[in-house]
Amino acid sequence: MVLVTGGTGFLGSYIIKELVERNYPVRAIRRSSSKVPFYIPSKIFEKVEWVEGDILDPIALEEAMTGTDAVIHSAAIISFHRADKKKMYHVNVQGTANVVNTAIEKNISRLVHISSVAALGRSKTGGHVNEERKWQESNTNTDYGISKYKAEMEVWRGIGEGLNAVIINPSTVLGYGDWDTSSCRIFKTIYNEFPWYSTGINGFVDIEDVARTTVLLMQSDIKEQRFIASGDNWSFQHLFNTIADGFGKKHPHRRATPFLGHLAWRIEELKTLFSEARPLLTKESAKVAHSHTFFENDKLLKALPQFSFTPLQESIQKTCKKYLHAIKTL
Repeated sequence: MVLVTGGTGFLGSYIIKELVERNYPVRAIRRSSSKVPFYIPSKIFEKVEWVEGDILDPIALEEAMTGTDAVIHSAAIISFHRADKKKMYHVNVQGTANVVNTAIEKNISRLVHISSVAALGRSKTGGHVNEERKWQESNTNTDYGISKYKAEMEVWRGIGEGLNAVIINPSTVLGYGDWDTSSCRIFKTIYNEFPWYSTGINGFVDIEDVARTTVLLMQSDIKEQRFIASGDNWSFQHLFNTIADGFGKKHPHRRATPFLGHLAWRIEELKTLFSEARPLLTKESAKVAHSHTFFENDKLLKALPQFSFTPLQESIQKTCKKYLHAIKTL
């Protein structure tokens, strides 16, 4: 029995899909307000044992882990908005501490923690990043990154206490989902012909690849290790142009230099005063957009020789087709 936290989230739902298709019995925690994602076939979720609860509730966690062999912890808040800062720290850090503590108490035989490359930290100089990267305090680190770093420290603490765990650090995850939330908003923003682009470089990975590596690592004997899951390193300009081509839309045409980027996120934030929509570009996301960071995936590919990443070009084309089909059927 595999317990998945964050099962109604973007990555969590794809992890459940991967587990069910591999014939694992799956239990998943969901809050009473959470809705089952529409972008995963309903027949998948019909095979899931749903448990109402929250990772901030230790009692609910204890009940959910009873009779469970493995836990995949994917629940987290991903946000670059100041309004979410306090809640994000609470869920990402304290929630992970609760999962770790309960897993130790219930003698769970395997924990897979979904972290983020943000937990490895960013520097002003960017450069190449692998799993040996040591966290450094820097104003280029986002609050999300700091919260995931502290969450990961809770997992390492649990490992020190005997927990059999492995950590995955995905880069920016791309795929078909609810394009009003998470990284899926990139597709909606480009579909709406967002004018700004950045020449910053970042790692990107297909959502199904992350789900697959999660399950493969759960099945492995590897422990006390972390692995970067990142398919390709692209500039944001190249990413945005490729998505625009997939939709048949105009390329972003305004280069957001550090100065203009600073101005752009303020303009986008100002727009929110007159609407309920949240901007893709914020002060926090601008930090990422101007960083030239290359994430290495050699360690993961060596550990899982049967696995290979989906080329980003192929992933984007596939995803754009799914979004276009969904738009046509509305």
